[in-house]
Amino acid sequence: MANDPARRTPFFRILIANRGEIALRIMRTARRCGYGVVAVYSDADRESLHAREADCAVRIGAALPAQSYLDIGAIIAAAKAGGADAVHPGYGFLAENAEFAQACRDAGLVFIGPSPEAIRAMGNKAGAKTIMQAAGVPCVPGYQGAEQSDQVMLAEAVKIGFPVMIKAVAGGGGRGMRLVAGAAGFPDALRSARSEATSAFGDGTLILERAIEQPRHIEVQVFGDRHGNAIHLGERDCSVQRRHQKLIEEAPSPAVSAELRAKMGAVAVNAVRSLRYEGAGTLEFLLDQRGEFFFMEMNTRLQVEHPVTEAVTGLDLVELQLRVAHGEPLGLRQEDVRFSGHAIEVRLCAEDAGCDFMPQSGRMARWRVPEGIRVEHALQSGAEIPPFYDSMIAKLIGFGASREEACGKLISALEQTVAFGVATNQSFLIACLRHSVFARGRATTAFIGSYREALLARKDTTFDAAIAALSLHATHPRAPPWRGGRSLAATFPVPLRIELDQVIYELDILREREGGILVALADREYRFEIDEVSRETCRFRNDGVMESIEFLRDGERLYFLHRGRTHAVRDLTLAAPEAAAASAGDGKVRAAMSGRVVALLVKQGDRVAAGQPVLTLEAMKMEHVHVAGIAGKISAIHVVEGEQVTTGTIVVEIEAVAQGPSQPGNGVSQV
Repeated sequence: MANDPARRTPFFRILIANRGEIALRIMRTARRCGYGVVAVYSDADRESLHAREADCAVRIGAALPAQSYLDIGAIIAAAKAGGADAVHPGYGFLAENAEFAQACRDAGLVFIGPSPEAIRAMGNKAGAKTIMQAAGVPCVPGYQGAEQSDQVMLAEAVKIGFPVMIKAVAGGGGRGMRLVAGAAGFPDALRSARSEATSAFGDGTLILERAIEQPRHIEVQVFGDRHGNAIHLGERDCSVQRRHQKLIEEAPSPAVSAELRAKMGAVAVNAVRSLRYEGAGTLEFLLDQRGEFFFMEMNTRLQVEHPVTEAVTGLDLVELQLRVAHGEPLGLRQEDVRFSGHAIEVRLCAEDAGCDFMPQSGRMARWRVPEGIRVEHALQSGAEIPPFYDSMIAKLIGFGASREEACGKLISALEQTVAFGVATNQSFLIACLRHSVFARGRATTAFIGSYREALLARKDTTFDAAIAALSLHATHPRAPPWRGGRSLAATFPVPLRIELDQVIYELDILREREGGILVALADREYRFEIDEVSRETCRFRNDGVMESIEFLRDGERLYFLHRGRTHAVRDLTLAAPEAAAASAGDGKVRAAMSGRVVALLVKQGDRVAAGQPVLTLEAMKMEHVHVAGIAGKISAIHVVEGEQVTTGTIVVEIEAVAQGPSQPGNGVSQV
């Protein structure tokens, strides 16, 4: 009966209702399994790699997700136009939208995922908790009622007791999620979470949960088929997070014993069987410091971090999805699942970790990933990173016989990754992997919050500045040639003024006749010997140590990679002094990134205090609150809600008032 052909659903061409790296990753397995692939793209993704790599690609709308990747009608029409008879949703966007799964069914398309009924039951966090509580599974205490008014939500939060967690019932990825310490901050957090959830998932419904202090975030990968089979593929530890979004995931978890794995796995498999669930799913738990676990939610889709499970099990999870959707049995019993080695994944994101992980967009002038390690990405040199979607641009997965080996491979790969043109969290990820707490396997969800200062610390910025000056000098197109380590001419000391990673440095540089370059700054001197300068690399020696940097001159900026950290340099020696306007001390609030105005929190004529929120921008599916840099009166508002703005645009102007001194802020903060 399990292999009855009548229970199978044939399909031959798959539309991938997603973008970027996950679209390419699904294409890879689909083609290996003999399926044709159709891509969809928005106006912002017209030149994207995933659109060009597919058998055909169909435009589905404008750049904003609501007008493209969240438009169910446009995607169904694209499937018909591309000749697809099945749809894979990937993750994010419509992957956990029951209406989308139903629309596919109604259109005669195979939805490669669970049934609409299962998504409604478990994809909604409120409904999932009710089902799990009825099954006797421990859940985090909270509120998941239908009444969503601000007054009711506040009253329920008070009943639960602060701190509380606000969560969107739909979707995931940390969007629509806020940790609230007390009642005073609850209304603003509620509004922001509701707005973010509506924009990301089309559903602003929220639930409340009691916040568990410093837990582990543990999830269990499950699979079910239409023949009644269900298995788990072990756990993943996703505790290292920022803004409730995962940054580092690993399998197995350092905190989960074989006994606990079996217990959590049994809970997960029983849930899958009770739902007659088909396809891939993940049950997420919080593991407290006493070893007790609490169900949070179920993701009814493939997870971003699925590669670590593939590494330790040797299975292709997308292939399993295709087989299940085709109507085949899993072909695996629980006892057939074997675990070997250790895998760690990091999410390389276009963001500035030093500026509260502010999302970045723009042109990636040079992009190169290392060989010998799994990297999932959809980038190439010259590609544009748009401001409308998630900030993750690549995933790097290290695998080894031990956790230490996997971690070492990952650090080495990150140090070799070239990402010039858009700021990333590359060096922050390296710092996390090297931190003693992570190295000992003791990181909880509080890891980044507890050690943020140390993770962001720069060890020797003067040496970085000296190398920046060396790079500007030695790689200049009109620099005198080098022969056998000697310069053809000596120079007098030349004063330089450079901007390195948004910090200004004053220094002197001297090119010596015997082939050396002397850089002096901050009462320190560094002597370099140039070995070789090519189109992309510069090899030099300092104090007996020979090193190489990769560099790129792109317009007025020079980028270079040194010891795993990417730097951006500008030569300001001959430039006019720049005003301090960007500090917001001039009363002008500027957009800190390209994005959409989702909330104006003041009106013209209002009096504001320094640090008071005035406007909220949405970029890369997250909201960012901009604040007043000075105390005063709102003299002008240059934007309206819904308007798209670019980085640096003046959005609000404040006229200072003479009512005592105020402390200027930096013009932007985040939630």
